Amino acid sequence: MASPLVVLTDFYAVTNRALSYAAGLAVPLQAELVLLHARHDVLLAPVGHNSHSPLSDHTTDKALQTLAAEQPVPTQVEVSDRELPEAVRAAVRHHHPLLLVLGRPGGADTPVEIMTGTAMDLLTTVPYPLLVVPAPGWDDFPPRRLLLAVDGEPFTLLQHQDVLRQLLHVAAGTLAVVRVADDSHARLGAEAILRTVAANNLTDELPPSQLHEVHNHSVVGGVLAEAARQDADLLVVVARRHSLLGSLFHRSVTAQLLERSAIPVLVLPAED
Repeated sequence: MASPLVVLTDFYAVTNRALSYAAGLAVPLQAELVLLHARHDVLLAPVGHNSHSPLSDHTTDKALQTLAAEQPVPTQVEVSDRELPEAVRAAVRHHHPLLLVLGRPGGADTPVEIMTGTAMDLLTTVPYPLLVVPAPGWDDFPPRRLLLAVDGEPFTLLQHQDVLRQLLHVAAGTLAVVRVADDSHARLGAEAILRTVAANNLTDELPPSQLHEVHNHSVVGGVLAEAARQDADLLVVVARRHSLLGSLFHRSVTAQLLERSAIPVLVLPAED
């Protein structure tokens, strides 16, 4: 059995697309699911829901157990009274998952910025592969056309990031690479860019034809345009922890990709 997928389930778990998508991945991966619910988190238990009363806690727990029983793979429920980063850190230590899965807010009135802030906080405090699933309507799984966005500079991924190889294997998928050049960042050439990918053993050796170095005034716009052109069904982003200091993929770019992407985004944290 492969490493499990930890799904961050919100109070609206009945309509949680992240769970549906994770279950669709878990079947070919032969992986189990862990439904992690943090009672006191603003995203997973939004303000306005009386999530702290014994009655509502019991109702939520029962709903999560029912939901777990409906999944196509073995699924366990974990409910935590800790803040979300601590709850996720504990789950990572205990389960050593393949990745974490987070969905767009289930509540119609929940701003998407809350999801983005949650994702960025997790990537900073619990750096682990994080898959963000867009709003309802996305049902293409497992993904078969993956697009990896890089900035062209050398990077070193943190541990436990064999996820890309596993996804490509179970779906017999393809991987392309995109790097955006703009007025401040010149083209680097396929050889230099693909060398950074090969150094991390993300996949088998890629031919230069799989590298697409495009010019766009906006890094985000360039990446999303290339994803649309290739009809990609999963966008993979390398995010650096020191990115606030000036990397192409600084926090705001990663956040914009999470907010604007119409397809799921897998973020792979890299070392400084």
